[in-house]
Amino acid sequence: MSVSVVFMGTPQFAVPILQALIDDEAYDVKAVVTQPDRRVGRKHELRATPVKELAVKYGIEVLQPEKLSGSPEMQRVIDLAPDFEITAAFGQFLPVKMLEAAKIAAINVHGSLLPKYRGGAPIQYSIINGDQETGVTIMYMVKAMDAGDIIAQKAIPITKQDDSGTMFEKLSLLGRDLLMETLPKMIAGDVQPVKQDPEKVVFSPNITSEQERIDYRLPADRIDDKVRGLRPFPIGNMIIDGLQTKIYDVTPLDEKTDLAPGQVVRVEKHALILAAGDRTTYRINRLKPKGKREMDITSYLNGHQNLKQGVQAITDEE
Repeated sequence: MSVSVVFMGTPQFAVPILQALIDDEAYDVKAVVTQPDRRVGRKHELRATPVKELAVKYGIEVLQPEKLSGSPEMQRVIDLAPDFEITAAFGQFLPVKMLEAAKIAAINVHGSLLPKYRGGAPIQYSIINGDQETGVTIMYMVKAMDAGDIIAQKAIPITKQDDSGTMFEKLSLLGRDLLMETLPKMIAGDVQPVKQDPEKVVFSPNITSEQERIDYRLPADRIDDKVRGLRPFPIGNMIIDGLQTKIYDVTPLDEKTDLAPGQVVRVEKHALILAAGDRTTYRINRLKPKGKREMDITSYLNGHQNLKQGVQAITDEE
């Protein structure tokens, strides 16, 4: 007899996890709960979430509450009384009444090594903060955000080539594999949950527009960390040559400088070298000035002949 599941998730991160549950005959996905369709892009086209698209493909019931608490969708999950409620980047809190409806457990696949990085942007913060590793945690869901006991964890390194996009993909697959290893143990009662250490809790709230600004006074490697942490979305920015400019890619360099952060160290035909904090330097590779297209640095320099050695290229104000 298969184990019944209600799955809750929204972005691409959750798709491989749901796919694994669908593919395994041991589990019966009774329903999927995901965020409502949203209008996106310049044409404001209504778009389903990646999780909904997968559920529809397999004819699975889809529930899309704007807010779960007190909703008919919440009552539907309670009425289904699944063995497991499994969430992965769902995007809403689950009411206690709903958590208690799971016969075996309500659990979450979270993209960090809890208790570090509770909240909505754990992958971004792990890169922005220059961490050398991150991972996935399977935990029990409780009323407080990401505060439940840890059932299983697995770590993975963060390389200097990784950005949030690559780590989302890696952690999604890691979470899928860890979940599928953990569920049979939970069904058999063969798990030893560990409480989270409150002294080690770190929060990772959703990235605000203010946090998208990159502090040009940081050392070059920390600027690189923030660029990669905010890529491919929402993309960090600086005020370069008086214009808000999105920064897609930079390369920290070994050379040192006595110039102030934000000043031009030198301009080459295919390179703009800038000063950063702690006498470090870096090269900008791809960027997008406000109102312009994304471009490589060669194309950018063709239209910014005023950027010469010693010029304060980056400022705080437009």
